[in-house]
Amino acid sequence: MARADLLLALVTSGAGGDDLSFRRAAEALIAEEEAKNHRALASQLTDALTRRRSTGNISQLGRSDSISSLVHEVIPERRVSELVLPAVAREVLTDLIEEHHRRDLLRSYGVEPRHRVLLSGPPGGGKTTLAEALATELAVPLLTVRYEGLIGSFLGETASRMDALFAGVRTRPAVLFFDEFDSVAKERGDAHETGEIKRVVSSLLLQIDRLPSHVVVVAATNHAELLDRAVWRRMQVRLDLPMPSRAGKTEWLGAWQQRMNFDFGLSIRTIADKLGPVSFAELEEFANDVRRRSILVGIDMEPTKVTDRALIQWSKRAAPEPDARD
Repeated sequence: MARADLLLALVTSGAGGDDLSFRRAAEALIAEEEAKNHRALASQLTDALTRRRSTGNISQLGRSDSISSLVHEVIPERRVSELVLPAVAREVLTDLIEEHHRRDLLRSYGVEPRHRVLLSGPPGGGKTTLAEALATELAVPLLTVRYEGLIGSFLGETASRMDALFAGVRTRPAVLFFDEFDSVAKERGDAHETGEIKRVVSSLLLQIDRLPSHVVVVAATNHAELLDRAVWRRMQVRLDLPMPSRAGKTEWLGAWQQRMNFDFGLSIRTIADKLGPVSFAELEEFANDVRRRSILVGIDMEPTKVTDRALIQWSKRAAPEPDARD
């Protein structure tokens, strides 16, 4: 049965003619029914709400299968406990998760949990992994926006697809992840950008504003300086994920070694020092390289030699091309 506070908010807002509050209460009710696997009822409620908001041309947008070309949905597996995070970032993330787990208490006081998160930092710093871990802790799917499906080549096409995207996600609990957010939320003051792009940015920010709190938006960028200034105002949580320090690399390697029940044959501090400046993504790639080679050579080679060989290969890797935007 639906919660009394949602039913009360639905009736009160409907009787008072408050359309925005009515819609939010209805969407929260639909999200709860989805979470309980009452999909038939959730679908009926979605259709009823959609008919109320539209003349009929988008009657199916509330259903998840209508946006399959716009998002990639996965069942998350990463856990926050597996992440190596700055102390402040871990504290803020823990608070955010608690807000959503205890949202009933917050709502009894007329307060909603925060649900707009901006992650910035260099490539491979763990932004995507953090978004997945957040979805795991909230027990909701991770929906990654597919820009190849969202960005159209004709005037108005992108805005239309964006409307479909947000209409399709707003009635179900989820983490909606925008990777490389600067590609769709660039500063509108940039003289090189077209009027169409500026309209898309305005529409995007407005749509994010209107999302209910059970949809957690996580936007990630490697180039925070390119983001429109209005993005910063809208994001309730802003976290910087820097390149891992020596201590961070050591912590990550130690946790990976224990989780995989694997022996590098060398001190993890030695490995961290020899790898030099690498991202968390590169750390994982290196660890998997060593494990893969250990499996293939079996007992014919000592773990120390396998790790040393991998370290030599990594030291001779080609350097990445400089980013044209730097």
